[in-house]
Amino acid sequence: MGGMAASDGRTTRTAGATRAVKGKKDAVAAARRPDVRLPPLVPYEGEGLEPDGDYDGVRFDGVDLADASGRGARFMDCALDGCTLDRAELARARFIDAVLTGVRGVGTGLAEASLRDVEVVDARLGGVQLHGAVLERVVVRGGKIDYLNLREARLKDVVFEGCVLSEPDFGGAHLVRVEFRDCVLKRADFSGARMESVDLRAVAELDIARGVDRLAGAVISPSQLMELAPAFAAQIGVRVEA
Repeated sequence: MGGMAASDGRTTRTAGATRAVKGKKDAVAAARRPDVRLPPLVPYEGEGLEPDGDYDGVRFDGVDLADASGRGARFMDCALDGCTLDRAELARARFIDAVLTGVRGVGTGLAEASLRDVEVVDARLGGVQLHGAVLERVVVRGGKIDYLNLREARLKDVVFEGCVLSEPDFGGAHLVRVEFRDCVLKRADFSGARMESVDLRAVAELDIARGVDRLAGAVISPSQLMELAPAFAAQIGVRVEA
C-alpha cells in the first residue's frame, strides 16, 4: 500500500509538471517593448537631410522634411516631433533609440529601413513604404496609418497599440512576438506571411481581406473565431447554407 501511495504521488507530480510545461508551451510569448531614454538633445538647425547623414542626439521639432533625401541616414538617440514627412526618401535609414511623435505625411519612403528600440506615437501617415524593413522592439501607439506597406518585412517584438491601420499589407512578412492591442485592422493583407506568437486577441476591430490561411502561429479570441468562420470555411472550400 505504501509503495502504491508513493507511486500515485509521483504520478500526480509528473502529471502536474506535464500540465505546467504544456501551459508554458501554449502561452503566447509577450513582445519585449523598447525602453527609450533619450539624453539631452540638440535642436536641429539644418535644412532637409543628407544621404548617409549621421544624426546623433538631435531633436527635430516641427521640421519640414517633405521631399527630403536621407537615404541610408542614421538617427540615434533622436526625437522627431510634429515633423512633416511627405515623400521623404529614407530608404535603408536606421532609427535606433528614437521617438517619433505626431509625425505626418504621405508617401514616406522607408524601404529596407531598420527601426530598433523605437516609439511611434500619434502618427498620421499614408502610403508608408516599409517593405523589406526590419523592426525590432518597436511600439506604434495611437494615430492612424493608411496603406502601410510592410511586404517582406521582419517584425520582432512589435506592438501596435490604440492605432488605426487601414489596409495594411503584411504580405510575405515574418512576424515574431507581435501584438495588436486596442487597435483597428481594416482590410489587412497577410498573404504569404509567417507568424510566431502573434497576439490578435485584443484587436478592437479585426478585418482580414486576404491571408486568413496564414494565421498559423497567431492567437485569436473565441469571438474572433466566430467572426472569421466564413473566411475559414471559404478557404477550405466549405459551403455554409441555411
